Amino acid sequence: MQKVLTNRILTALALGTLCFGTTVCQAETVSEDLGDMVVTAERMPSQRMSTPADVTVITAQQIEANHYQTVGEALANVNGVVVTNGNANGDSEVVINGDQRVVVLVDGQRLNNDQGSMTRASVNLGMLPSMKNIERIEVVKGAGSALYGSDAVGGVVNIITRKGKKNETTIDLNTGSFRTHNYELTNQGSEQGWSWFVTAGLQKRGYFKFKDDNDRNVRMGNSDYRNNSFSFRLDKQLSAHDSLQLNFNHRLSDMGILGNAAGLRQKHNYNYGALTWNFKEQQPVKGFLRYFANYKSTDYKGKYDTHMQGIDYQNGWKLGPNNKLVAGAEWHQSESTNRQSGYAHKKITTKAVFVQDTMRLTNKWFFVPGLRMDHHDAFGTHWTPKAAINYRADKQTKIYGSWGRVFKAPTADDMFYTDPWTKGNAHLQPESGHVETIGFSHEFSPKAALDVSYFWSDLHDAIKWIYDSTTSLTSAMNVSREKKQGVQISFTGKPSAHWSYDIGYSYIDTKTDGVKVLYYQPNGYHLGVHYHCGRWTANILGRAGSGLDNNTYGCHHYTILDFNTTYAAAKNVDVYFKVNNLTNQMYYLVPKSAYTGWYYPLQGRSFQLGVKVSF
Repeated sequence: MQKVLTNRILTALALGTLCFGTTVCQAETVSEDLGDMVVTAERMPSQRMSTPADVTVITAQQIEANHYQTVGEALANVNGVVVTNGNANGDSEVVINGDQRVVVLVDGQRLNNDQGSMTRASVNLGMLPSMKNIERIEVVKGAGSALYGSDAVGGVVNIITRKGKKNETTIDLNTGSFRTHNYELTNQGSEQGWSWFVTAGLQKRGYFKFKDDNDRNVRMGNSDYRNNSFSFRLDKQLSAHDSLQLNFNHRLSDMGILGNAAGLRQKHNYNYGALTWNFKEQQPVKGFLRYFANYKSTDYKGKYDTHMQGIDYQNGWKLGPNNKLVAGAEWHQSESTNRQSGYAHKKITTKAVFVQDTMRLTNKWFFVPGLRMDHHDAFGTHWTPKAAINYRADKQTKIYGSWGRVFKAPTADDMFYTDPWTKGNAHLQPESGHVETIGFSHEFSPKAALDVSYFWSDLHDAIKWIYDSTTSLTSAMNVSREKKQGVQISFTGKPSAHWSYDIGYSYIDTKTDGVKVLYYQPNGYHLGVHYHCGRWTANILGRAGSGLDNNTYGCHHYTILDFNTTYAAAKNVDVYFKVNNLTNQMYYLVPKSAYTGWYYPLQGRSFQLGVKVSF
């Protein structure tokens, strides 16, 4: 009874803060930022309503208003997106359209590594160092292989960083439950054609607690972590038409393996950077030439690492008033080592060329065909065409459809992993198939919009790790056919200058070889209520799932509410307070481990108090 009363009081306090001051605020000028221009879906700037794709934009204003600590926290509040956790603190993966095969980019630079993991994901969101240097995050759902190659099956996430502008230093300090402390320093500026944006941070936690099956708050063993991070972006404007951009990002993590009584730890060292020459910056279709290098090293029962370097080139042309062409070439080479798992210095080289034409057929019809060719030194050449069409019924309405071939290349672990119980397969073929999407978007007014989409996918030669009882070996094989379909509905509204909201529903149905897969979140629900008045900002963020299998995920359904509020104490001073998992619910987003029997629960209710000062 006391716990129920506590939950009700906390919820009432959150709603009370949202309502506080409503009657005394003066009307404010409405500033609309609907993320109208996007770059990821077509690899060039395009209006969202003229783009035949399901695109969501997380803006810098949303990141700052909610004081998101990680990219995973921001993505988890996008309708139709699930962010899963693993058995190590801070490790997380993004799932779009029910698929782990997602490309993650920073300013267009590919972060997916060729070493892989035992899942189909190849990016750990924990490698991203800071939220402070992010201008926006674009989430494109659906087939993306025609532009981005391997892994773009569920979709593409592009994290676009901030360019230094005004000379400013910001300090952000917060502390909270479970001996959690976060310290972050940023500095930005511009002078004589140069601009810079630098961040440095320290994050640490002593432990966390979670709600167990018996409704008890239990301390998770070995759940501490410590992260150090650093990033910088340096820009030099060479002329009105071209510039140089240098990026470097570093993150060093030391974390406990959840629930491990022996205190087993996992350490990550991530470093990635790029030097990019941007040209034709005043043209409708821009170009660039980039050299990048990524390095990931992990120490978990021994070290394993992967290096990747590459050269990316893209150019574009406006062929006429209604025709834009983008084309490019890529060369990527990785070298992976996992000695305790039987391989060292294994190289994978891929070469690719792509072309896409965006044609405006009439005032209302747009047609976007594309084609990409990838050559992989292990399995040869793979072609991925696409075709998309967009109909602008009027200025506020679009109806679109797309079809695209997709694929995911086998990783180094898939091909070379060898120990007494596990064996990779050097003769694997890429997972390949197609994804279709149809959708409808309508803006009822500048303050209200509806988005509806339906997708289906069919993937052949899906790679699975299969256990053979006769040999007691688990081996990687092209054995499965995966079929997925789903619906996503989102509605956003701003009924007044002070209030806005967003609601969403998603449904995912997955089958492998005709057998239904027990998905993380068959039915997903999303809610955001946002309030801003004078010096106060407050948000309630809700996400829920139903239809889960209790034996696999430990529950049939879950509902998570997060709350945050910010008070602008002075012109350059913000004080903020956050409560995550407001009602202290039990929930899991990773299936029960076949190896440990653990569900790996996410943490229970936690509090955070912080201050941000700029000068």
